[in-house]
Amino acid sequence: MTLTTLIGWLLVGVPFSGALAGISFWSNPARLKYASVVWAVASLGAVAGLSSWLVIPPEGFLPLYLLPVTAIISLLAQPAHADYRTSLILTLAFLGLGLCVLVSPPTVGSLALILLFLLIAYLLYHHHSPLWPMSWWGIGAYVFGAACMALSLLTQAPLASVASLAASAVLLPLVPFHNGHLAAVTRLPGNLPSFMAVLLPIVGLHGLASALLTASDTVAEVVGIFGLAGAIYGAAKALVQTRVRLLLAYGSLSFFAVTWWFSAATRMATPRSALLVGTVGLATSGLLVAWQIVRTRYGDDVDPQAVSGLASGMPQFAVLLSVLALAAMGLPPFGVFAGFMGLLLSSPFPSSIGLIIILAAWLAASWYIMQMAQRLLFGQRRPDLRYTDVLRTEFAALVIVALALLGLGLAPVTTFAPEESLAGAHMSMGYPTWNR
Repeated sequence: MTLTTLIGWLLVGVPFSGALAGISFWSNPARLKYASVVWAVASLGAVAGLSSWLVIPPEGFLPLYLLPVTAIISLLAQPAHADYRTSLILTLAFLGLGLCVLVSPPTVGSLALILLFLLIAYLLYHHHSPLWPMSWWGIGAYVFGAACMALSLLTQAPLASVASLAASAVLLPLVPFHNGHLAAVTRLPGNLPSFMAVLLPIVGLHGLASALLTASDTVAEVVGIFGLAGAIYGAAKALVQTRVRLLLAYGSLSFFAVTWWFSAATRMATPRSALLVGTVGLATSGLLVAWQIVRTRYGDDVDPQAVSGLASGMPQFAVLLSVLALAAMGLPPFGVFAGFMGLLLSSPFPSSIGLIIILAAWLAASWYIMQMAQRLLFGQRRPDLRYTDVLRTEFAALVIVALALLGLGLAPVTTFAPEESLAGAHMSMGYPTWNR
């Protein structure tokens, strides 16, 4: 066993150990919550201390750091209630699987990814509601993703590349494989949606980085077309949503499709791609946490149109939600803007029409995200609603999201990837079929 492999297993072992240790706190939900946060912090410390010994992936080390950070955020915001004990332990288990995919050899990572697909499909089936038929499409998407990963293990290129790309399209959602993303964000229990908003796209980007290198020209061209279609489809669907979680799911789908378009044009996933995917996922996660706070106050099935005037009754929540909305819209100086502009200024454009579509999808985000925030924060304060501002753990979770998005927007892209990897990516961007 090489040193790199040993370090990878150590990184994976920390969250899995936390998941096993958390079972001993099963009878005390509050202690289980804080123990889970401690193990997530320990996982972040292990990544910070050991990542320099690992081989640098094409997308850089940012995904490795974002996974434990997002786990900390989602665990902190989770109410300490007996109904959410399973989701606390599952968060650490999913963190371990995500790290396993990122740091393990390809075969082991693919097996971990198959397990991840099947576990999510089981959870969606377990929490399926007849009133939410979208769950069946999500279950089918993740079973399809598991089958594609198995096919990629058993076959050679080019079939293996196509199968791996299809599995990545389920995780890093791309039309028409996006139903799994919608179901995970809307139907998984407890804090899992806010964690999956980062975990699944990051893992999908990791698969995309290797699959595109061996994909044929025709496949890359089709992927680019689907990327454009997904960007405009996600933005259009987000504009007409009344449910907050569906709005956020479709909005993030639109931004993730932008990454597919750029990646298809350059035939690779770079640290700039990881910055866009990671910050879009993190902003979505923060807004899901904010909406979870509202649901905790007023019920799981609360109608967002029935809640208004939170700015006067919950001022701390209002400030943090406003900051997260600005970040999710892609405005400077936050990370979504930095990731988008990094790709925009460093990648070739297959077509000017495609660029116009991408910019239109970006501008649409300014409308539907701001409309959501304005609807919740302003308007008449209702006397029949009890306004309770954020608790300390909820405040900490939202502040961490805001600071992380601000820090990623201001930090140089070389923070999580060396100069030579960016230079190599820049030299490889001239793809002859796409840039005639």
